[in-house]
Amino acid sequence: MSLRERVKAVLYGLYARRLRAQLRTVEPPRHVGMIVDGNRRWANRQDGVSVAEGHRAGADRMLVFLNWCDEAGVKVVTLYLMSTDNVTNRNSQEITDLTEIIADLAADLAEVPDWKIHHVGDVARIPEQLADALTRVTAETADRDGLHINLAVGYGGRHEITEAVRDIIREHEVKGRGIDTLAEDITLENIAAHLYTAGQPDLDLVIRTSGEQRISDFMLWQSAHTELYFVEALGPDLREIDVLRALRDFTRRQRRFGS
Repeated sequence: MSLRERVKAVLYGLYARRLRAQLRTVEPPRHVGMIVDGNRRWANRQDGVSVAEGHRAGADRMLVFLNWCDEAGVKVVTLYLMSTDNVTNRNSQEITDLTEIIADLAADLAEVPDWKIHHVGDVARIPEQLADALTRVTAETADRDGLHINLAVGYGGRHEITEAVRDIIREHEVKGRGIDTLAEDITLENIAAHLYTAGQPDLDLVIRTSGEQRISDFMLWQSAHTELYFVEALGPDLREIDVLRALRDFTRRQRRFGS
């Protein structure tokens, strides 16, 4: 390591320590969402690195990211790993690679004591092997009370809301109630109770890597009042100071909720 690199590393460490100290005096967001983006671009910029290796590097970085969130006192984190659009539009080999990578990530997360893993998404829209892996880690960690991690796989916000409304209609029919009273069941509270995240706090902060500034059908209902933060770093290059800055920025914003 050159002298310049050593100096840079020291300064980075001091700055990160300062940010951590600032965050210890404030209330962190309860629920943080991460839109993982830029893995393919990262791979394309490396010599001899495949897209699959880019996705795996991004998954490895998410494990580190979750540790940073846990240390900062965040209670719930949702990782947006594979959308319904990804399943439809990506080539079959990339989906096969992602299936293995996400299953491995889920297994690694389940190895961390106290972490609770929960799949959010439509199991019918993802490969059976991956659905089984996510179902397994969800069951294995169900009784834990530490960091709650939602893995959004085969997920789409519009699809989630549509399915929630359909579930309400099905329940209405099972109860034998008529169409004339159906509108009474379509309430904000009842829709929220039928989402994948029922019982969880809404998103406080959404972070997206790679510099892209869009929500990409991510938790449209739960992000009604969320704060957005965009990081230039590609997924595998995400640094602790990027996350600490996002958390600090959140604490400095005035959340009005329409008032």
